[in-house]
Amino acid sequence: MSPEQQKPRNDSSSHKVVSKKINQILSALRVPDLPYPASKVPSEAEPEWRSLLLSCWAEQRDERVTRVLGSVDITWSVRQVNAAYLSDRIMDLFLKTSGLHPTLITRIARLRFWLAWRLDVAGAEAFSGRLLDWLDHLKEWRGWSDTGGRSARALLDQLDVLKQLVADSFEQESPTLVESFCEHWLADAEKRQAQVNRLSDRLLETEQGASRQRFADQVARALIGRALEGRQLPRGISRFILEDWYSVLKQSVWLEGTAGEAHRHANKLLEWLVWAGDPQLSRNDPSRLYHVGEQIEDRLNSVWSRVFSSPAPAEAIAKAHADIVARIRGDEPALEPALPQSRPLKWDTAWLSLTPVESADVERFGQKWYVEGEGVREQRRFFFALLEHTNEILWTNGVGAKLSTQGWPTFVAALESGALRELPAPTPFGQILGETVTVLAQVCVKQQKQREKAAEQARARAEAARLAKQEAERKHREQEAARQAELERQRAEAEKQRQEDEKAEQLRQKRQRELEAGQQIDGIPLGGWIVIAGDPEPVRLKLAVKIAASNKFVFVDRLGLNRSEFHYEDLVEGIVENRIRVLGKSAEFDDTLTRVVGRIRVGRS
Repeated sequence: MSPEQQKPRNDSSSHKVVSKKINQILSALRVPDLPYPASKVPSEAEPEWRSLLLSCWAEQRDERVTRVLGSVDITWSVRQVNAAYLSDRIMDLFLKTSGLHPTLITRIARLRFWLAWRLDVAGAEAFSGRLLDWLDHLKEWRGWSDTGGRSARALLDQLDVLKQLVADSFEQESPTLVESFCEHWLADAEKRQAQVNRLSDRLLETEQGASRQRFADQVARALIGRALEGRQLPRGISRFILEDWYSVLKQSVWLEGTAGEAHRHANKLLEWLVWAGDPQLSRNDPSRLYHVGEQIEDRLNSVWSRVFSSPAPAEAIAKAHADIVARIRGDEPALEPALPQSRPLKWDTAWLSLTPVESADVERFGQKWYVEGEGVREQRRFFFALLEHTNEILWTNGVGAKLSTQGWPTFVAALESGALRELPAPTPFGQILGETVTVLAQVCVKQQKQREKAAEQARARAEAARLAKQEAERKHREQEAARQAELERQRAEAEKQRQEDEKAEQLRQKRQRELEAGQQIDGIPLGGWIVIAGDPEPVRLKLAVKIAASNKFVFVDRLGLNRSEFHYEDLVEGIVENRIRVLGKSAEFDDTLTRVVGRIRVGRS
């Protein structure tokens, strides 16, 4: 958890805007390659998907809801598909930008199944104020690591409780249990934050004191180590420096720091002790050795009293002073390595030249979360404070518990090598929700405009097609009319031609008949017979005279009476019209036979 948290607040006006956009997305969004129905699904035919989503939640599946919908052969409604897509989109972004540990955010992201169901049922009301506050407040746990410890397990236990409550919410078809869980979580977070603040203050105070002690100890060790390295000293002086004067040096640093007068005097007396005790250093300057031996006891007591506010033990200084007096008298006390091999002194002269860290660097890197490792193995730590005395970073778990300390140079080197990485600033869930909904709402508006444009184009195409059809029909009618007219003209011409041909044929036949009639007339000899149609009986006439000048034919009846004259043309016309028939020789025979029979009858009588 971050040590600085505030309870998230939801702006009611912005929430209304987001709610409106969510409802628009659920009804109008279309995303390629999602299992949308081919046509609108009636509300009474909408498939039940709560049990499917509940089974996915119970199995804690790390799978997109849209993929689950596409894996079964069911016709889902547009609202269900869009609810699945919206919950997937939001949780996928939350996975990437929340800054939470992969183990933690993976479990939170499985809420996509519950959110998809709630979006379908309640629309924008699925993201209630308490739910959004809880999801926003999860950034408090961005420093959580899966260490397997009690504190890490406590959070996982809470999520196990949430798992059961979400399952019960599915069964009861109500969000009440989840809402109550969120409310209790937020209430506990407020109490927990007050405790974290107290623990953090106490930890900082403790660690600053420990850092001060550690700095004093390391400086004292470094001064003694540097002074005694490679030296051969009397045992009394070496033991005094390592066992007694070490405490004076350490206390002087702790009281006034390395720049204090007490520390300066204590360090100077350390140099005197080493100089006076090492024959290689003081052998050639007996007068100075005498001067040091004369003053050193008082000086040691003075600094000791100033540092500890109490006189130095007489026996402690006496051992070292006795070795110095022996040196002044010219004795050669037994020498041994100043740094014993049996108990080696650990020291580092780098503590003597410790450079303070720039305050700008502290502000730049401090109060931030860092992570080392990858994936579920990553471990997170919070840069709580820089311990100025030792230039060490105090790492905590964000809830007032110390993890470790790390020297500033080591920290910088880890950052440069990539072994340690700064965690990006967390993205609150509410921000992800707002940005996602805004983007998808813009897509909806764009798609709506595209659909309107497509509809307008379709209407224009339909109108153009209608006009084209009308024009085609008009042209077809005109063509058909022209064709019919042409056919009519052709029929008329054919009829006219037929009539002309018929007339010509009739004329030919008439002429042929007239020719034949003329031939028949020319072939009538005098006395030849013709029959003229009459009423009631046909009349037989015999040619009596041919008048060539006037082209007349004179016919008489059987008795030579009833003279009838015909012009040649009249005879031809009569023969052609079948009103006159020319009798042949058979007719003459019949006539002769008739006269003979008639005469016989007359003779008998």
